[in-house]
Parts: sequence; structure tokens; C-alpha cells
Amino acid sequence: MGQIVGAGIVAHAPTIMMPEQDRYELNEGKEISLVPGLRRLREEVLDELKPDTIVIFDTHWHTIVEFCVTSHARRAGLYTSDELPRGMKQIPYDLKGNPQLAAAMAEKATENGVRTTPIDDPWLPIHYPTVNLSTYLQDDEEWISVSHAYTGEPETFLKVGEGIGQAIAQSDRRVVLIASGSMSHRFWPFLQIPLHEASDPVHITRPEAREADLERLGWLAEGDHARVIDTMDDYLRHLPEARFGHYLMMAAACGGRDWKARGRLFSDYENATGTSQVHVWFDMPGSG
Repeated sequence: MGQIVGAGIVAHAPTIMMPEQDRYELNEGKEISLVPGLRRLREEVLDELKPDTIVIFDTHWHTIVEFCVTSHARRAGLYTSDELPRGMKQIPYDLKGNPQLAAAMAEKATENGVRTTPIDDPWLPIHYPTVNLSTYLQDDEEWISVSHAYTGEPETFLKVGEGIGQAIAQSDRRVVLIASGSMSHRFWPFLQIPLHEASDPVHITRPEAREADLERLGWLAEGDHARVIDTMDDYLRHLPEARFGHYLMMAAACGGRDWKARGRLFSDYENATGTSQVHVWFDMPGSG
């Protein structure tokens, strides 16, 4: 039987890929907390868990009429971001996959009522949540990316995640889930961005969004995933990235409203050009 051995909300902000000196210049002479947080996740969590597979819910892989799952045996190449080609360019990646598990995940999600398709097209683009985080977190695991259908609603994401959890349980893999995206996600207008690039959360665009994020971080610390899920209609007013679908799919795979894992921070709650960024990790019972 397969097992989800750990799960986390993990930020992929482009600043993590900048040279250290540039990060310091943007952040008033200090390191952003996301970078040492990623190194701690690799050393303190993944090195201990030794997962077979990492499944990443990639908030920049936008689909419309279906969810998709990468089912390649391997993805390799150089990545340049069309969004930020000056700062993220020609980044090498080489990721093993697991076609059988990917196909099973898609099949179970589809059986739950949400069309989900495994894709092994060698020309399928890769996106920077996957590239950025694998740069810091990859060892010898298989990596599978799951798309975000931006037409999805909370219950849609939950059904997909539930199917993914079912497929993992029926596999022979020890799996880590990574929900890669931010919480509230509203940028400053273009000409104001240079005034708000430091990591201090005072720079998040809306105080009410910051308050909503912190409220949910409190619930996650208590393991109250049901409350996070059941207040999604209210939270969507604060524009969480990808409608918080990355979290919802992860949570549903782990048990949904019945999931009780407590979140522990691997970074500060911080700003990136107006958006909120944080690493929150959830340990799973019996995962050692």
C-alpha cells in the first residue's frame, strides 16, 4: 500500500532564484526567509522521509476544461520563464517521472467526476513552481506535476485531490505532496512595485488580506483543515493564488475535512511584490 508521508504549502516566488546579493538588495540588506526555509525542508524533512515520489500542485500550469498530470518517464531541459526571462533563464532541470502512478491519479480523479488526463507529450511546457522548487528540493525522487484548472471551484479541487489520494493509497510509493503557491496574491500596480519589494508583510497589498492569511495560518497550526475548507467562499474575496486550489487538492488527498495534521512554519510569513509567501509543513502520522 502506498502512503502520503508528508505535505506542505511551499512558496515558489521568483525571488528565490535570484543571486544572493540581489535578494539582499531587494530586502533591505537581509536574506528572505524562503531560501533558508527551502534548504531546511530538504535537510530536515525530505532527507529524513526519503520519499519515492514528489507530487507538486503547480499553480502556474493553467488548464481550462480538464486537470492534467505529467506522465513522462523523464522531463529534462533548460527552462526560461516567459513571465520573468531576465531573472529565470536557462535553468537546467532533469526530473524522473512515474507514468503508472500519474495515470492512476488521473483515472481516480476522473472517476470522482472531474476529467483529469495524463500527459506525456515531450513538448509539454514546464512551469516555474516545478522548476524553482526542484532546484532546491530534488534528490533522486520521481516528480509529478498536477495542473490547476482555473475554471475549478473548491469542490472541484477537493474531488481531484481525493482521487489523487486514492491512487497513492493503491500504489507502492511513499509520496510527498507539495502545494506550490501563495496565499493572498494581489500585486501592486507596476509603478509602485519598487516601493514594496522587501519581505516585511507590511508590504502585502491589503491589510484585510494579510489578516485573512494570518487567521488561516492559525487554523492550519491547529490542524483545523475543515475550517479552512469551509470558509473558502469568504477567503476567495482576498484572491488567494489559483483560488487556493493547490492547498485544496493537497488537503483532500490527505483526508479533506477530516485531516488534522498541524502545520509548522519553515519560513516567515512574508511579502513578494504585494503577494503573501510562506512555507507550511504538515507531518503525517507514521511517516518515518
